[in-house]
Amino acid sequence: MPDAPRDDRMPPVPEDQLTDTQRQAIERVVSGPRGELAGNWVPLLRSPALMTRLQLLGEYLRFESLLDDDLVELVVLVVARRWNNQFEWWFHHPIALEKGLPEQAVDDIGHDRRPRAGRREVLVLWDLLDELSRTGRVADSTYDAARALLGEAELVEAVGVMGYYTTLAMTMNLAQTPAPPGPRLPEVP
Repeated sequence: MPDAPRDDRMPPVPEDQLTDTQRQAIERVVSGPRGELAGNWVPLLRSPALMTRLQLLGEYLRFESLLDDDLVELVVLVVARRWNNQFEWWFHHPIALEKGLPEQAVDDIGHDRRPRAGRREVLVLWDLLDELSRTGRVADSTYDAARALLGEAELVEAVGVMGYYTTLAMTMNLAQTPAPPGPRLPEVP
């Protein structure tokens, strides 16, 4: 029988215990588009060099990607669902709606099912991500449909977003990073 879950395993490092390298890493995050150190950055601060490199990748993928904003958010929600990560779901649920992902699609993703709403790009990308994350592969027909609609560079970036947010979700799951009150992933069988 697994242990009962504990509270946050890696809470914020007390100010008086921060190293110079950690302070520099914090400055890189808070001076960028995020503006604060929260969520995944709290446990990642234990490895400030990794945190700094990841945040630069994330800055590109989230704020400058070739993918449309709604598609970036689709990928993030798929990852949150796959890894049962409440923090990423809590944080990106409202952003996904703001960026134009239909509420029905968000609800479907939360229930781990193919979206029944959204533009064709949403559905085709969901098919690709779902297949890749469930099987580790993508059928030629799935790839061809996504490539024809989105393009090769966009598919590479979608997988980059998926890998990046998977790293964040796994880190927060390891640390048991809590999510504030708000949108929650539904329980799925």
